[in-house]
Amino acid sequence: MAWEPMLTAVVQERYPRLVAYASLLAGSYADGQDLVQEALVATFSGRARFDTAAEAEQYVRRAVASRFVDRTRRRRTERAAWATVGAWREGAPPQPVGGAAGELERALQQLPPRQRACVVLRYLEDLSVRSTAEVLGLSEGAVKRYTSDGLAALKGSVDVTVPAEETAPVRMTTEVRDA
Repeated sequence: MAWEPMLTAVVQERYPRLVAYASLLAGSYADGQDLVQEALVATFSGRARFDTAAEAEQYVRRAVASRFVDRTRRRRTERAAWATVGAWREGAPPQPVGGAAGELERALQQLPPRQRACVVLRYLEDLSVRSTAEVLGLSEGAVKRYTSDGLAALKGSVDVTVPAEETAPVRMTTEVRDA
């Protein structure tokens, strides 16, 4: 394939710098390696073509930053979901009750069936996106969308608090420096 020599060049020449950059974003070397791997796959499985390893490196750096931001948002959303519905996971199935649990139950009943199913399977049954998709016969993207929409609706009708450290904004810069 035409992209293989460029991928090889980027990995051989630029991989340590890319991992150093990603590690600074992610906070650990292992997470940095994961981000770089995801970004390399995304970059070279698409239609983007590069004339030089430097161009490819810049594209991979942008992909690393995008994946980091996506991962941060996803974790924040998941933590908020656990704060909302995670308390039901332990113990007996929910019974009609008053207070916050009753409020949550009523809010879940207001969601469309697919959104409700995705939220319940993901956060009460602790299934992965893939497992939820298999159970419901949906694509993984559809599960993510229904879950996101369901959580957004729940946030609008149920009081959800996220710890202050989880709500810190992520700031990006377009400046790229060698590590």
